[in-house]
Amino acid sequence: MIIQNAKVYTEQKTFACREIRIQNDVFASETDDPTAIDAGGCYAIPGLIDMHFHGCMGYDICDGTQEAISQIAGYEASIGVTAIAPATMTLPADELEHILSVAAAYRREPAAEGADLVGMNMEGPFISRVKKGAQDARNIIPCNIGCCQRFLDASDGLVKLIGIAPEENLDFRAFIQQMKDKVTISLAHTNADYDTAMAAFSAGASHVVHLYNAMPPFTHREPGVVGAVCDCAHVTAELICDGVHIHPAVVRATFGMLGADRIVLISDSMRAAGMPDGRYTLGGLDVNVTGNRATLVSDGALAGSVTNLMDCMRIAVKQMHIPLETAVACATMNPAKCLGVYDKYGSIQIGKKANVVLLDEKLNLQAVIKDGKVL
Repeated sequence: MIIQNAKVYTEQKTFACREIRIQNDVFASETDDPTAIDAGGCYAIPGLIDMHFHGCMGYDICDGTQEAISQIAGYEASIGVTAIAPATMTLPADELEHILSVAAAYRREPAAEGADLVGMNMEGPFISRVKKGAQDARNIIPCNIGCCQRFLDASDGLVKLIGIAPEENLDFRAFIQQMKDKVTISLAHTNADYDTAMAAFSAGASHVVHLYNAMPPFTHREPGVVGAVCDCAHVTAELICDGVHIHPAVVRATFGMLGADRIVLISDSMRAAGMPDGRYTLGGLDVNVTGNRATLVSDGALAGSVTNLMDCMRIAVKQMHIPLETAVACATMNPAKCLGVYDKYGSIQIGKKANVVLLDEKLNLQAVIKDGKVL
């Protein structure tokens, strides 16, 4: 296959007018497939990668079924998200082990046309009751090396990140130091102050779950987790750019503080994404969905989003005034690097999987090509 006349996104984070050649299921320098696509007037970007979301189309990764994963993967691919690393909720440890084992089995025999399952992102259960958000406090437990190892074993290496609230654990440094070479340790749903967050990052934590949300506010005398992230160049941060979770001015300021290389756009979508308004569940808790807002029935707290990653990227560009070149990197290259899959995903480069999305000048979806085939 040859994609012609497109403005192709490059690893230098610019657009260049050139052809894309695909041989079998990878980008190539030459191809013997005569199929040609005229993409005149379109942007050609890598398939997006959502490394933190819970579900869509009425399904949740924590349903713990092959059907749920297949339906989620199918929807994500259809809107241009061609690789996924769904996030688990704070559930009983044995239930999480089951969910992870089902995901591992799915990866061994995936659905043909769905998004590739390239990881799992564990948002709990080692979090803070104070900043639990839409997580179920009954299932929160302290950091435990043995329990964490069981999660990794159950997933057959699919777990790429696991979140903790360091302030809840006196021995968080030992936990981080022992596990950091096996899995990326992130700060998630935490009430840590600046000094505690800095200690966690110094011990080897290197990521933070949905920056600003479910953590202390960033103020001039108490900078908290956000200030610690700013001061630690090795730490990457997720941002939910759905127009609900973070004010556009704060999104722009965060890009100014951290730089584009350290920010990952996520959707944090729950099972109501792609579905009508109504009553849904997240992590066993009831959620009301109205428009683009999902809130817990119990206390009105935000309960994830109902916006997919492609729409989050559009919102970042159109409403928050983040340059398209920057937004694309934060939804493709950066998550691929965080998940350790940049050798196969995240850019249009010879030898990588042929996942490419065509968008018109208004960023409307024109085509999704996955593994060299038009979906």
